[in-house]
Amino acid sequence: MSDDHPVPGQQPFSLLLPVYRRDSPAFLRRAFRSATQLQTRPPAEVVLVRDGPVPPQLAAALDELAATSPVPVVRVDLPANRGLAVALEEGLARCSHELVARMDADDVSLPHRFAVQLPLLDGEVDTCDVVGSALEEFSGDDGDDDDRDHDDGDGAAPRGAGEVALAVRTPPAGHDAIAVRARFHSPFNHPTVVYRRSAVARAGGYRDLPLLEDYWLFTRMIATGSKAANVQQPLVRYRVGAGAYARRGGLRLLRSELELQRHLVAEGFTTPAQFARNVLVRGGYRAVPQGLRRLAYRAVFTRRPPSSS
Repeated sequence: MSDDHPVPGQQPFSLLLPVYRRDSPAFLRRAFRSATQLQTRPPAEVVLVRDGPVPPQLAAALDELAATSPVPVVRVDLPANRGLAVALEEGLARCSHELVARMDADDVSLPHRFAVQLPLLDGEVDTCDVVGSALEEFSGDDGDDDDRDHDDGDGAAPRGAGEVALAVRTPPAGHDAIAVRARFHSPFNHPTVVYRRSAVARAGGYRDLPLLEDYWLFTRMIATGSKAANVQQPLVRYRVGAGAYARRGGLRLLRSELELQRHLVAEGFTTPAQFARNVLVRGGYRAVPQGLRRLAYRAVFTRRPPSSS
């Protein structure tokens, strides 16, 4: 599906994909393939960051993908697990291009993802600095059957046997609405974003804040003048595992939440009143039981996916 010769006028871009020890080799292969050879507008390179030692099967998958990739792969192998913020900063430093697309190791990019997002960043007028999209949450252990990910002509990513679409997360579309949302909640789905390296650097890059480093970066990008947009159609399928809602709460995330809110008010991004609201509502959300947290999240931030015929 991909074309090795870029269309004149289109800027090349890098794909930044971090991997760590708990990632699945099968899911990684599918994620990688969906974001490279199955794209109608593929990246010019993949920067593959191994965040510390990984099990033998995952190491073999990384070697295989680097050796067989249809686009050049830059390997960044960190000797120890440093966390997502450090892994992404190390990867950004190795990206050759100004435009960088993010991808997680267990998600699926739809074939037209980059063809839809990139024109919002490399157009001649009214261009953006960061562009995200809606995503579809799904569950299911699909194994390693990569053959299902082909283009049926409708831009959809076929679901594997046993996969279930759970919900669609649609962030605000325009810059002003994104800026308003950012005072209370992350205005982007992090695995969907494409951004300018220079805009990330201008905002100070990713900083260590476990599980909230992306949200903090996005607030600083907005504060330093980055123009933002979100595509309203789902362009990424986001895998929701058994521990997804457990990770959205607990003592560790509550500590990060409180630290984030202190940073935002100290940086002048939120007002004291917004700080108090966020600590009460967002901090309380981190502390409630997992079942209640799941219900609240689904009610506020998602909608049901369209039924497949």
